[in-house]
Amino acid sequence: MTDAPRATPDAPGASPTPAPTAAGGTPATDPFTHGRALLAASPDAALLQTRWDRWGHDLIAGLAPVYDVDAILPRVIDVILAAHDARTTQLRQRDLERTYQPDWYQQPSMIGYAMYTDRFAGTLAGVREHLDYLSDLGVTYLHLMPLLRPRTGPNDGGYAVADYREVNPSLGTMADLESLADDLHARGVSLTLDLVLNHVADQHEWAERARRGDAKYRNYFYCFPDRTQPDLYERTLPEIFPDFAPGSFTFDETLGEWVWTTFNSWQWDLNWGNPDVFVEFADIILYLANKGADCLRLDAIAFIWKRVGTDCQGQPEVHAITQALRAIAHIAAPALILKAEAIVAPQLLVPYLGQGEHAGKLSEIAYHNSLMVQIWSALASRDARLMAQALGRFPTVPTTSAWGTYARCHDDIGWAIDDADAAAVGFNGFLHRRFLADFYRGDHPGSFSRGEHFQVNEETGDRRTSGTAASMTGIEVALASGDEGQLQLALERLRCVYAMVYGFGGIPLLYMGDELALTNDYGFVDDPEHADDNRWLHRPRMPWALADAREDTSTVHGATFASIRHLGRVRATLPQLHAAPQTQVLVPQDPGIVLFVRRHAARLYVGLFNVTDSWRTFGGGFLRDLGLGDGAARAREHLSGQHVALLDEMHIPPYTAWWLTS
Repeated sequence: MTDAPRATPDAPGASPTPAPTAAGGTPATDPFTHGRALLAASPDAALLQTRWDRWGHDLIAGLAPVYDVDAILPRVIDVILAAHDARTTQLRQRDLERTYQPDWYQQPSMIGYAMYTDRFAGTLAGVREHLDYLSDLGVTYLHLMPLLRPRTGPNDGGYAVADYREVNPSLGTMADLESLADDLHARGVSLTLDLVLNHVADQHEWAERARRGDAKYRNYFYCFPDRTQPDLYERTLPEIFPDFAPGSFTFDETLGEWVWTTFNSWQWDLNWGNPDVFVEFADIILYLANKGADCLRLDAIAFIWKRVGTDCQGQPEVHAITQALRAIAHIAAPALILKAEAIVAPQLLVPYLGQGEHAGKLSEIAYHNSLMVQIWSALASRDARLMAQALGRFPTVPTTSAWGTYARCHDDIGWAIDDADAAAVGFNGFLHRRFLADFYRGDHPGSFSRGEHFQVNEETGDRRTSGTAASMTGIEVALASGDEGQLQLALERLRCVYAMVYGFGGIPLLYMGDELALTNDYGFVDDPEHADDNRWLHRPRMPWALADAREDTSTVHGATFASIRHLGRVRATLPQLHAAPQTQVLVPQDPGIVLFVRRHAARLYVGLFNVTDSWRTFGGGFLRDLGLGDGAARAREHLSGQHVALLDEMHIPPYTAWWLTS
């Protein structure tokens, strides 16, 4: 095989398509003016040029640190023109509506729901048959887990994509997806799809062509003739799946080279230093937008840029590339937003929403992984001080962004406890992480949880956790014991968890089954495709007999559904839960009580939560000093619809969740 020159992260290659040049070999015009002129080719030139005037500078500023702007810009404009021309009348109307309401995704009426299509209803057509269920729950944002065509055999739950332009045949067709998107839009529901950016399946056409010796496609990946460079990178690379996919490089027999494979041997990392890869994904993003996607979850976004001597996560180029992709979407399909799947340390998370020169120019949404971890930590330790410490150190986020808040997702829980935060409240970070892993597996004395360790790393002591929210909050244990008192306490615990998720601000993301208190599915071991991955423990199939009987609130399932539905309905009435204001987290007196404080022009909001299984005493004077209460020192509690007297000595029941305003 001939060795082809390849772009590298530290020295990006140039696009083969040159921009027009003047006689001296320099661009005839500056990139902004040139891009605007190229858009004149569209029948909708005035519209696109107006958008260019708003977003064109962001696009160029995102491209400049990574690529040769003069070379890549005409190619990007061609993608924008083709995608806009293919956009339907209905989607163009959606673009217009969202241009006039740019904060549509920040509204308190946004209620998210995440599911695997096959686990929920078998196929995309099956999902369409159950939209009334989602509407009953108040869902306005639906995240369908990976549904693009994956590789055959192991595929990491669909995250090893073999074709970005086809739906997994077992789920339906792209036409089925478009029909579902139309039905969702008619109900006021936005559709989120996964877009895997860091890697493709080894069965993707790009990888297959690379194996056949096509130099162009070999340059889409990181290929090394020997272990010299891989060993240099490996010195500072963490292992993502140390149990079943150790290391970050795989030797491919056909290619005859080592390929970068961060996650699994059959997931080939893409070379984003190659401008061809950027243009491919710009086109894919707009293709999916034209199929009805309202939001794309940028999977593994942190990993897309590689640099020797680092952990190859969250490099500056990641944020520049994201800014450029977002600008392209705003110009061609303004109804589309981006969500960063960056499960990183708290201090590294906010940059994915934009800081400094990128402020307000990156993903509109990011997962608040730290909130999720701190909720579970507070429940296990009966102490919210670490939560207040950790969340209190978050930098200010752009007012145009929204946190995705959640208790559980399809993935495991990594116990991302910062050592400095732990020390600040008298904890040992290493020991606390170990305590949490043991507690939620059910090994610690007094634990109410049932779960499993995931990806145990004996060298670092890292032990992540799999388990459903119901099992982790004690419902599984209580049902097995038949203890009605413990069951009621576990139900209140689950409600408290979701009251924090729904009452923090941002977009609450409910993982399928939590609304019915579904417990761990231990039968996953009977499926050969899933048996070696215990994350399937918390990915049960939807039991439609239980779901259809959800109005029977005498059952655990019905009572939980009613409780979660009520949270959504109340949330939608509170302007204070618009995503723009920042949430302040306080533990004023008793460490068992945590406060979420949001200062909104409408009025002050305070979420008060007892994270323990015992009664707590709290001084209402602290709430009055915050500015809560009326002339009679009362506050309105929205979840019950009652008034609460802000007494100097207030007695708070176990797992109380109050959403208070004046």
